[in-house]
Order: sequence, then C-alpha cells, then structure tokens
Amino acid sequence: MDEIIKMLDENLAYTSHAIQEGRIFIYVESNREEAICPYCNESSIWIHSHYPRKLQDLPMLGSKVTIIINNRKYFCRNQGCRHKTFAERFNFAKIRATKTNRLQEEILSIALNQSSVSAAKQLRKNTCDVGKSTICTLIKKGL
Repeated sequence: MDEIIKMLDENLAYTSHAIQEGRIFIYVESNREEAICPYCNESSIWIHSHYPRKLQDLPMLGSKVTIIINNRKYFCRNQGCRHKTFAERFNFAKIRATKTNRLQEEILSIALNQSSVSAAKQLRKNTCDVGKSTICTLIKKGL
C-alpha cells in the first residue's frame, strides 16, 4: 500500500487503512523533515499542530476511497512574514480541496459529456460523493 501512496506524493507514508460500509479509508502522514512557508518561502521545522485532512480519491476495487492525511501546521519563524503558521501542502490536491486533482479531472471528463445532474448521479453511484453544484463549479474553473 505504501507504494500506491508514494504514487500520489513521495513525501507521504502509509500508516493504516479501514474498510467501512463499502468505502476504503487510507490513513497517511508526511515524512518530511521540514516544510516551506508558501507565503515567504522560508523553511521551517517547528510544528504547531496536526489536523486530519480528508480527500476523496479515485475508486479502488469498486469502492469509494478517502485519503486521510495527518496534516501538520508549522510555525513560520520569518519575522518579516505576515503569517505566523501555515499548513503543509501536497501537489496532488489544491489548497482547501476535498478531492484529489486526479478525481477532479475524472469528474470533469464525465461531466463534459452530459448534464451536471446526470453526471452527479453517475459519479455518486460508483466514484465519489459529489453534487451538481460542485460539478458546475469545477466546469466554471476549468481546472
């Protein structure tokens, strides 16, 4: 499982998984020693706190997948930076996203060939939990 997680981001490490009600929950954590402040580009090793970040991903073996990252917040030690803390970021998901980039691309590819209502029904059945308004927002953003 660790090899699959490394395909998303080499800085992630698999910790465990659970299967509940036909869903797969994969728990991961960062193996970085430090993180870069996205506001001032200063490196930090000072951890402020942890929080769970849930991201829906492409289905696996016919089951919906949720990746739960034990995400870390860091202190920015740069006195000139306006932000005192920042959360570590990963390339496979946008800031504040609840779906991975590759799941968003899959949603778009399905939604561009049908209405957002029928696409939402199809996606909720086998791929992910998504509503028609989310689909419309993704189409407007154009990813």
